[in-house]
Amino acid sequence: MKILHTADWHIGQRLHERQRTDEHKRFLEWLLETIQAHQVELLLVSGDIFDTALPSSESTNLYYRFLYRLYNETNAYAVITAGNHDSPRHLEAPREFLEMGRIYVVGLADKPKNCVVTLPRENPRVAVAAVPFLSESDLRHLSYETEVDRNERYRERFKTFYADCVAAMPSELPKILMGHLFVQGGQVGDSERNVQIGGATATHASDFPKNVSYVALGHLHRPQTIEGTAYPIRYSGSPIPMRFNETGYRKKVYLLELSDDGTLIQDKEIEIPIFKELCTIEGNEVSVLSEAITGDWAGKYIQVKLKLDTPRVGISDEIRKAFGDGGGEVLSVELELPKAKEGPKIPLEDMKRPEKIFEEFHRSKFDGEPPNEILIQTFKELVEMVEETE
Repeated sequence: MKILHTADWHIGQRLHERQRTDEHKRFLEWLLETIQAHQVELLLVSGDIFDTALPSSESTNLYYRFLYRLYNETNAYAVITAGNHDSPRHLEAPREFLEMGRIYVVGLADKPKNCVVTLPRENPRVAVAAVPFLSESDLRHLSYETEVDRNERYRERFKTFYADCVAAMPSELPKILMGHLFVQGGQVGDSERNVQIGGATATHASDFPKNVSYVALGHLHRPQTIEGTAYPIRYSGSPIPMRFNETGYRKKVYLLELSDDGTLIQDKEIEIPIFKELCTIEGNEVSVLSEAITGDWAGKYIQVKLKLDTPRVGISDEIRKAFGDGGGEVLSVELELPKAKEGPKIPLEDMKRPEKIFEEFHRSKFDGEPPNEILIQTFKELVEMVEETE
């Protein structure tokens, strides 16, 4: 059976308030073409379908149009789970209706056996544990429990849940596990919401059951494989970069082929095209404006990190216009100014002497030059006037 693993679509996500509907639309069109070209029989989507629990009508429409085309234009099955960004109930509300179109959605992890899907239903060839995001908030509160103890209790719940899923699967079928969580060893960016308890690692590769063929994970946005088991544990990552710092690596989906006994006979990654290029430009005013004039910025989103010696009013607008004239759009201008000089150091015994503080302040502002007698006398008179009014 040919299987395609993807996750973290985050439909409806905005980048500096820019709507990214067109990027998601183009990704879903590419995904459908990829499924057709490789004759994929099963699509796995491991959580975070939407960016918010209450997606807009536009985002919802984009999602269901894709599912309809998947049903109408391919013979593929799909298994979709909820992530920490999704509303479990919202996602699985049309569950029974979607099953008529070969699409299986699991939003709530109430019982392990309810997460197990065998496909095709008439003549099963693979068993999938479609486990959505398991929230630590579902754990019963225990008084005086430490974060370490709570983390271990979460790990035990996690291990037991997956073990029960595997126990509910037909023993003769190849087994795939899905999940949306953080596993120790994964590379985290800054665009994933924290799904750990108290900052401690929630799960380990060894917590997954043995005798499975593949683990298809979501939550981390960088495509990666977690070491530590005889079978692949993979994050497919998000299909488009969620932040400017995610442009240093290519986005991917994973194409697998399982034999009837669960052996992985094909295991390849497919790079996702760049639908909207994100660029970061760094330098001083001269170099940044020079790049804006000479570069090709058509259709690109740009982040500028500008180094200035002194603040200058209107420089951000100038940079936005310069890149805009080249067809690009600057979404962010970050200004970097020299660090402020350290203020005067005044001994503790001088802290109650205003004239001494004034002298040190004058020296710090005028290259060590002390105030003259006229300034000192004027300052003393001002201090006396303030004291008289108190």
